[in-house]
Amino acid sequence: KEQTGVVTHVDYMSIYASDLVQAVRKSAGNKKKPLEGLHIVVDAGNGAGGFFVDKVLKPLGAVTDGSQFLEPDGLFPNHIPNPEDKAAMEAITQAVLNNKADLGIIFDTDVDRSAAVDSSGRELNRNRLIALMSAIVLEEHPGTTVVTDSVTSDGLTVFIEKKLGGKHHRFKRGYKNVIDEAIRLNSTGEESHLAMETSGHGALKENHWLDDGAYMMVKLLNKLAGARTLNPNIGSKVLTDLAEGLEEAAVTVEIRLKIDQNHADLKGGSFRDYGESILKHLESVISKDPNLHKAPKNHEGVRVSGYGGWFLLRLSLHDPVLPLNIEAQSKGDAIKLGLAVLAASSEFSALDTTALNTFLQQ
Repeated sequence: KEQTGVVTHVDYMSIYASDLVQAVRKSAGNKKKPLEGLHIVVDAGNGAGGFFVDKVLKPLGAVTDGSQFLEPDGLFPNHIPNPEDKAAMEAITQAVLNNKADLGIIFDTDVDRSAAVDSSGRELNRNRLIALMSAIVLEEHPGTTVVTDSVTSDGLTVFIEKKLGGKHHRFKRGYKNVIDEAIRLNSTGEESHLAMETSGHGALKENHWLDDGAYMMVKLLNKLAGARTLNPNIGSKVLTDLAEGLEEAAVTVEIRLKIDQNHADLKGGSFRDYGESILKHLESVISKDPNLHKAPKNHEGVRVSGYGGWFLLRLSLHDPVLPLNIEAQSKGDAIKLGLAVLAASSEFSALDTTALNTFLQQ
C-alpha cells in the first residue's frame, strides 16, 4: 500500500515574533501594550528586520511612523544595513530626530546585529551598546563575566568592573569566538551571561547563546517597558542613563596595514608568518619604552596602553592585513601611539604603512 506524507506549513516568524512580544509584556507585569505612548522608529536597511515594526512594536502599542527601508531588497538601495556603518547610523539618527521619536532601532541584513539611537540622537552602538547591555545583564546577574571582542575600549573595562561590579573578559574578534569563549568559561565554573562584539553582535545565555539582534533590542525594550510601569512619562533616557559614566575616547580609528604577499621580504613564507614576526618585534620594542605598557591579559595581537590611550595591532583571520586600532583622548596622543607602531614596523618592507602615514599627517 502506497504511503502518503503530510506537509504542514508553519509560520515560524510569527511564532518567533510572538515570543519577543510576550517577553516585553512579561517585563511590564503582563501589561498588553507596555510601549503605548512611545514613538519608536526602525531602520531595517532593506534587510530582513522589517517584521519588527508590525509583528513586535505595534502589538506592544508603540507608534512606528517614520520607520524606513522595511522592505527586503538585496540591492540595498538606501544604505548598507550595518550598525557599524557611518551612513547607516546617520540614517537612523536622522529618522529619530525628524520624527521626534523616543527611540530608534537599526538592524543589519539578517538581524543578528543591531544598535539603537536615543531621543536626542545619541548613538547606542559599539562600546556604548556593550556598556548598556552589561548594565542590564549585571543587574540581573550580579558579578557575571562579560565576554567581548579584542577592540573594546579600556573605558569599557573600567565601567564593567568598577561601576557595575562585573568582570570584563576581552577575547578575540569574531562573534563565534566570543560566544564560544563565554560557553567555555561557563563550563569551567566562571559564570558568563553576555558575549558581545563592537560590531553589534550580541548573545545571551538566557537565549541559548544565539547572536540575535532582535532579542538584544527586546532586552532594551524590556528595561524601557519595566521603567514605564513606574513612570509612564519616562522615555529612552532610562536607557542612556544606564551607560552614564562610560569613559569614551575623543579619537577612535582603525587603520588597515596591508602585507604585500609578492614582496621579496617574505622569502617564500606565508603572510601569516610575516605578520607574526611583526607582532613579535613590536612586543620587543614596546618592552623597552617606559611610556608604553603591554596589556597583562590579551588574547589577540599586541595591545598596548600609553599616552592616556591604547592601541591594538593584530593579524586578520583571513586576509594579509594587520588592522591597527587606536583610541586616545586627543589627536596628539593618538599620533604618539601611531608613531610607536610605525617606528617598530619600519624594518618590515613588505608592510604597507601608507594608511598609517596618512593618519599621522592629517
